[in-house]
Amino acid sequence: MRACGALGCQRFESAAAAFDAVLATSPRVLGIGEAHAQKGSASVASSTARFMNELLPRLAGKASDLVIELWVAAGNCGTVEKEVAERQKPVVEAQAATNQSEFVELGHRAKALGIEPHALVPTCEEYQTIANAGPNDIDRMLEMIARATARQIEALLERRGRAKTGAAPPLIVAYGGALHNDIAPRLGREHWSFGPRLDTVTRGAYVELDLIVPEFVKDTETWRALPWFSAYRALSPTSDVVLYSPTKNSFTLIFARTPQSDTER
Repeated sequence: MRACGALGCQRFESAAAAFDAVLATSPRVLGIGEAHAQKGSASVASSTARFMNELLPRLAGKASDLVIELWVAAGNCGTVEKEVAERQKPVVEAQAATNQSEFVELGHRAKALGIEPHALVPTCEEYQTIANAGPNDIDRMLEMIARATARQIEALLERRGRAKTGAAPPLIVAYGGALHNDIAPRLGREHWSFGPRLDTVTRGAYVELDLIVPEFVKDTETWRALPWFSAYRALSPTSDVVLYSPTKNSFTLIFARTPQSDTER
């Protein structure tokens, strides 16, 4: 580990070492957010794939549950479930076709490690709210994801309690898009994030971690708005993993670049 500048910047030789530094803060709930892989990015491993292969094994014996941003229809809400599924297509059409299958695989990998995976199950009322939202349907979908994730995690916190008298309770992890895990969401996006709600529920034991594939970072308004963007772009090219901590209990882990893309930065 080596310091590398502002925002608590630290360099690590591996993503696993950086992840261990985040786990050392002893979160009760760890909300992991990613920038979803987009179409045309198949040559670069996604955040989901890197998390599965490099970081998920570090949670064995520490985490009891993994809540994944993967919708599962209960099948008891009638045609509105299919209607909402159709409305969701514009949200994912620019994303890599493998994203959903990787989320499913993430659940299988977690289960094999003894970590119970959970998908999101929207209520019939939530489906109907989205269906009735008209041009605001995407906003309602993002709000539903945050609410359903928080609801699932709160139930798990209640269920798990403490493993045994005097023992620390097991870690509960959420994995999904980086819009939803912010402790301090950007103005106008507060209802898209479960971070503030879980930070309150856990009495400050909620930790936010964003996972970033450097090849996906572009010089656009969306990326420039992130607190670590300018500092990261100013760093000299490196094969290290970079970890930022802009605020308390908030981390951004930027994976090492793949060798073949070093000249593209």
